[in-house]
Amino acid sequence: MDSKKIEQLLEKYWACETSLEEEKTLRDFFHQSDVPQHLKESASLFRYFEQQRQQMITDVSFDGELKRKLEPTTTKVRSLLYSSLRIAAGISVVLASFWLVRTQIRDSQPQELTDTYDDPKKAFEETKKALQLISKNFSKGQKATANINLLNEAKSKIQSKEEQKIDS
Repeated sequence: MDSKKIEQLLEKYWACETSLEEEKTLRDFFHQSDVPQHLKESASLFRYFEQQRQQMITDVSFDGELKRKLEPTTTKVRSLLYSSLRIAAGISVVLASFWLVRTQIRDSQPQELTDTYDDPKKAFEETKKALQLISKNFSKGQKATANINLLNEAKSKIQSKEEQKIDS
């Protein structure tokens, strides 16, 4: 075949514009032994394509080879992961058990209640003082809460005025 025609077909081939028949023509041409010197590089490429086409990968051999190569790694990773998870679960069970037992022991011990005052009248007076102190501090807390409520109301009024300005 004419090398000029082959060069034109190659240009079309590199531009991805060849038909299947033209590609077969190129393969047949480069399969010959007497290829012009300036087309040797393209010939080696087409010969490589032909070799790769002839080496068919069978599904059985490919799958078997892939499984053989991947299985040991997968098995090792899984066994390592499962072992780590088992150890972590065991440690968490031991820690939870220790905490529960410790809590049960501490809660089950009876605490003795002892009187701090021998005289009931003195105890009553001290209790009265403590309750008055609590009442006094409670009323202070109510006043502070009222002030906070006033601040919150003022804040909400300011925000509503700002939103009205933004909307208009």
